[in-house]
Amino acid sequence: MAARRYSAVAVALHWVIALCILSMIPMGWWMTAAIEQPGSQAAAYRVFQLHKSIGFLILALTLVRIVWRLTHRPPALPEGMKRWEVFAAHATHAAFYALMLGLPLTGWLYVSAGWAVSQDRALEVATRWFGLFPVPHLPGVAGLATEARRAMAFSAMGAHAAMAWGAVVLVILHVGAALKHQFLDRDGVLARMVPGLRQDGEDSDVGVEPDARAAWAERSLGLALILVVAAAGAIAAQPAPRTEPTLRPEIAPVPAPEPDIPSGPTDVQAAEAETAEPAAGTEASQKAVDWTIDRDASEIAFAGSQSGAAFNGRFERWSGQIRFDPADLAGSKAVITVQTGSARTGDSTQEASIQGAEWFDVGQYPTARFETTGFRSLGGDRYQATGRLRIKTTSLRVVLPFTYRETGGVATVEGRLQLDRTALNLGLESDATGDWVSKMVDVRIKVRARRAE
Repeated sequence: MAARRYSAVAVALHWVIALCILSMIPMGWWMTAAIEQPGSQAAAYRVFQLHKSIGFLILALTLVRIVWRLTHRPPALPEGMKRWEVFAAHATHAAFYALMLGLPLTGWLYVSAGWAVSQDRALEVATRWFGLFPVPHLPGVAGLATEARRAMAFSAMGAHAAMAWGAVVLVILHVGAALKHQFLDRDGVLARMVPGLRQDGEDSDVGVEPDARAAWAERSLGLALILVVAAAGAIAAQPAPRTEPTLRPEIAPVPAPEPDIPSGPTDVQAAEAETAEPAAGTEASQKAVDWTIDRDASEIAFAGSQSGAAFNGRFERWSGQIRFDPADLAGSKAVITVQTGSARTGDSTQEASIQGAEWFDVGQYPTARFETTGFRSLGGDRYQATGRLRIKTTSLRVVLPFTYRETGGVATVEGRLQLDRTALNLGLESDATGDWVSKMVDVRIKVRARRAE
């Protein structure tokens, strides 16, 4: 007997995709307006990430649905339908498939171009699917010239917006046609896709599926699809975790001093040049001693703001060698190497973005390095370290004030400074003015160490 209903998998795919599309339309309207308002930028940023994740979910489910449709024949249309109605039904379904593919693909192309159309400027933001794993940009787009990426972004967003309006029209037509068939024609078309809605002359589900075991398998798969989507939605609805990871710095021998990477002078460098100490001598003093860092009680943390919302983060992997004695500042030395790819903020999208080429570019430059060139006492337990901070190809002279306290051979050092990320070539193309991410980043350092034996 021919099937009178769609299979359970087809029904599940239809309604999950439908719910996703219906959620995307108002979401898109709201976030494009909200991102322009300072008070709603932080919320709009999170909605953008959710919007992208649902878009990729629609793309994946649409591909599954197409494969299922090609391998499973749908129930026939009612015999009494007019020719124009049959044509309209087939045309509407074909248009829906085109939009379900075209909308996420144009969105993906827009994100890959790294250009914000509303502000007409570069804006590189990584994509993580519901915060679970990264989604790469389309290949070949990132390497294009700036003007080419700009033109591509405008074209992609124009097509995306036009198709979104097309989806609104199709949804209205589709719903109207379904209601017409149900309440005017009474031909049972709607019942083919709505679980629990009986068709005329249908007393039970007996005979609907030729193979009972296959029917149960399809129903189970359909239920699994719904549970997966529900779980993804629950994950996306949760606020980003703000857990504090345990640091695991490693002790490494002091590397040979690296030559400073040439860079143009900055205002920060000019201001610090007046207070900087001369470099320490090449021969270590007998008084200065080596210190072993306590792995669990030390941290390098940072803080700033994005879209008006504060963020806090830290580096999970870094290593250092410290030789220090208040009685022998000339013989003291410290070298800290940070694995920039270990930066954690609790927001997976932020973490993926700052690893990109515009920020830390961890693929080309996996480490940042701070090496002291001198120390100065500021009185009491307060000191000042002068050194050079190297990130990517930029070397910057910085001054780090800190406190030093020692009890029973265990020392605690706490320091804090502010760094201008634009002076370090971080995020210059997308946000050199600090409209999205604060220009000044607060860096906090706490090191607990024991005298080496």
